[in-house]
Amino acid sequence: MKKRSVFLLAALAMVLSFSSAITAMAEDIHVGCIFAITGKASWLGEPERNTAEMVAKKINAAGGINGKKLVLHIEDDQGDNTQAVNAVNKLIKKDKVCAIIGPSTSGTSMAVVPIVQEAKIPLLSCAGAAVIVEPASERKWVFKTPQKDSDCVKRIYDHMKGKGIKDIGIISSTSGFGDAGRNQLKKIAAEYGINIVADETYDPTATDMTAQLVKIKNAGAQAVVNWSIEPAQAIVPQNIKQLKLTIPLYQSHGFGNLKYAAAAGEAGEGLIFPAGRLLAVDTVADDHPQKKVLVDYRNEYESTYKDKVSTFGGHAYDALYILTNAMKKVGDDPAKIRDEIEKTEFVGTAGIFKFSPTDHCGLDKTAFEMLTVKNGKFVVLTE
Repeated sequence: MKKRSVFLLAALAMVLSFSSAITAMAEDIHVGCIFAITGKASWLGEPERNTAEMVAKKINAAGGINGKKLVLHIEDDQGDNTQAVNAVNKLIKKDKVCAIIGPSTSGTSMAVVPIVQEAKIPLLSCAGAAVIVEPASERKWVFKTPQKDSDCVKRIYDHMKGKGIKDIGIISSTSGFGDAGRNQLKKIAAEYGINIVADETYDPTATDMTAQLVKIKNAGAQAVVNWSIEPAQAIVPQNIKQLKLTIPLYQSHGFGNLKYAAAAGEAGEGLIFPAGRLLAVDTVADDHPQKKVLVDYRNEYESTYKDKVSTFGGHAYDALYILTNAMKKVGDDPAKIRDEIEKTEFVGTAGIFKFSPTDHCGLDKTAFEMLTVKNGKFVVLTE
């Protein structure tokens, strides 16, 4: 009898323990993250992963989300569309996440849009292409935190117009980001009186773009625009220098990582590109609404990881805070989260967000500053 009682008590203890574990799991808030942590786009995904972990740790240390622990389920898609699709399906069906941050690239983001749309799970992409969220009526469950590639093009063309540049050559990666940017460059050119006299592309893994640049040179271009997100973009300025081509080189906002400037070396000096204010935070006015956010994030990231901050990590920072701020108001119901994000105003690293039913990016071209490379560092262009 005594043995039976001991057995029953032990069994009861196990049931109660299991029950408590299930309850604890139910009280956690589960969020998915998909980043290109390894592979050709790891310079994007690694700082995004680092930032997401850093922010989640900070949120949980402060009491979580309304007392509930924030649990991140982080997947590495290696910048591959198929892996991104598999990761999203796992996050939704197995991990039961209430929202997803990422992917890192435009191509992988576009690959998973149909899945989150059908599953009705909010997605906050960390990629730049405007088509990820446009038109908003067809992207009900999709948002993004980087500035739009179309606004990047407008800032570049604004600068060119001020310099009297009309005839340009464009060279772009055949990745999703590169292709989307190329389309925007062509689409908006006439609006600014820009003539694209040469239109060249290269594989993201290419190691030499001399042939394409010779065609641009022979076409009589007054400037070159290089649109890429991969390390290959740092080779273009090197090839330009080797060709002794002295016309201005403009890069996209995909250049926003000092590692790209380091890879370009001396050839990168003086190139021009639009980017968020994070990369030149010390030159931002003290009374600017973004100043404190930028300084705090930079200092926290660099002290935590002993590495330079990048705009890409900032996209994950913005996404996770936008998401968690919404969840603090409405909980972890995906539909309520979506509705709350759509009316969110937020001061982030990429700019001052103002989402709406017709705008799932929430930023315009004023979120960009024109930067240049000087002595291997990013500084605000002052000319």
